[in-house]
Amino acid sequence: MTKPADPAYHWNGAELDLDAYLTRIGFTGERAATVDTLRELVRAHTTSIPFENVEAVLGRPVPLDLATLQDKLIGGGRGGYCYENVLVFAAALERLGFGVTGLSGRVTMGAGGIRPATHAMLRVTTDEDDRVWICDVGFGHGPLAPYELSEGTGEFTAGDWRFRLERTEGELGTDVWVLHQFGRDGWVDRYTFTIHPQYRIDFEVGNLFVSTSPRSPFRTRPFLQRFLPDRHHVLDGAQLVTEYPDGTSESRRLEPGELGKVIAEVFDIDLAPADIDALTGGSWFQD
Repeated sequence: MTKPADPAYHWNGAELDLDAYLTRIGFTGERAATVDTLRELVRAHTTSIPFENVEAVLGRPVPLDLATLQDKLIGGGRGGYCYENVLVFAAALERLGFGVTGLSGRVTMGAGGIRPATHAMLRVTTDEDDRVWICDVGFGHGPLAPYELSEGTGEFTAGDWRFRLERTEGELGTDVWVLHQFGRDGWVDRYTFTIHPQYRIDFEVGNLFVSTSPRSPFRTRPFLQRFLPDRHHVLDGAQLVTEYPDGTSESRRLEPGELGKVIAEVFDIDLAPADIDALTGGSWFQD
C-alpha cells in the first residue's frame, strides 16, 4: 500500500537538524537504516536525554512542534517525557530512512484496571529484512535497545537489564502485547500496547491529557529519570532513588537546598534558577 502523501502521516524528518541531534546523543556510527544503527541510536538516545516533566508540574504548556522540541531537548540541555522524546526520535529515524509508525501503550506497572493509552512508542522497520522492532526511548527506564515484535522474543536483556515480552488476547480477539520488566519489585508488567497506528495528532491528544488533566500523575509532583547501562536514577517528588539491574535499590529524601545540584549533576538537566525555586517550594518538600 502506498504511504499517504498527507504530511500529517509523517514525522517532520526533513525539518530536524540531524547533525545537532546526533551530536547531542553522542552518535558517531553509520547513518544508514540498518539494525545495528537502530541499536546504536536507541542506546545513545535513552542514555543521553533524560526524562522530565518540569513544564507540566509547573503548569506550563508542553508543545510538541519539532522546532520547540529541538530547542528544548537538543539545544537547551533539557529532557522530556515520552511524547517529546519519541517525536524527536521519530524525526531522526525518518530522516535516516527507517520505516516509522507511532504506537500507544497503557502504562500498568502491576496495577489493575484500565488506564489511558498515554505512552508513546514506535514501530520501526529497516532496509535489511522484514523484522519489526519496538523502540521505546521515552519511558525513562529503557530498554536501551530496540526489541523485536515477535511472540518468540520472550525474555531478553538490554545491557544488564531484564525484560520479557508476552502476547495476549484482548477484546474482539485483538493481539495485546505486554512488556514486563525486572526490578526492585521483581517481575512487573510495565505496559500493554497494540499495533494500531498512531499519528502526530494522536500524540497531541494524549499530550494534552498528560500535561493538563488533574488526573495526570505528571501534574502532581516532579518525576525525573536518568537511565544508564548500570543504574537508573529517579526523582519522585523529594525522593531520590537509584535502582540497579539486579533489583537492588537505594533511596533517600532530599533536602530542598540539594535539589538544584541533584537535578544538574545526577539528571544532567539544565534548569533555570526560577524553576529550581518553584520546584523547591512545592508541596512534595512540605510533607
